[in-house]
Amino acid sequence: MGCGRNEDVSDVRDGRRHDNCICEVVRAIKRVQDIRDDLDCDDCRTDCFLTPLGSLVSPARQRANTRVFMLLDEKGNPFKAMFKRRRRFDETDLAPASEQGRRDCATCFSIFFRVQNIFDNCCATIQVLEPRDSRGRKVDLFKGGKLDLDAVCEVENFEATGTCVTVDLKCFCAIQCVKDVFIDCDDD
Repeated sequence: MGCGRNEDVSDVRDGRRHDNCICEVVRAIKRVQDIRDDLDCDDCRTDCFLTPLGSLVSPARQRANTRVFMLLDEKGNPFKAMFKRRRRFDETDLAPASEQGRRDCATCFSIFFRVQNIFDNCCATIQVLEPRDSRGRKVDLFKGGKLDLDAVCEVENFEATGTCVTVDLKCFCAIQCVKDVFIDCDDD
């Protein structure tokens, strides 16, 4: 049992099995990330089913290997996950040592993900993506423990964190695809 629900929540209609819609969307995202050469198009610019991968980006940016998405609970709140910050030189390294620790701790949560794998009965391994602004600086999404919607609007870019979470996709009520991007998944 996951999330207080029965194990078998699939519906059987017309002799066909119907899985959880979030699970199906994440499966579709994974297929799009893996294939990337379909030529369908759609009017909704953030439709999770758009192919090829790169359809959610501006025409100037053709190279994409990731469809960034958010998962939402029954109240519309984004799912968040903690990530371990990679130590790279950036603006926090210029701050005093006492402030660096505070900043790293305050900005180690994200609501943005990349699907790594989907398996079994609607489970997925998703990688937490670090939000960045248009100039590549970290974006602190949480102020005083609460999601700052203005900060979410500042997010333009994403960076791989190497931190993954395994989730039961049946626990979410909505998924929102955000953007197609190229994520450098190689460790430096």
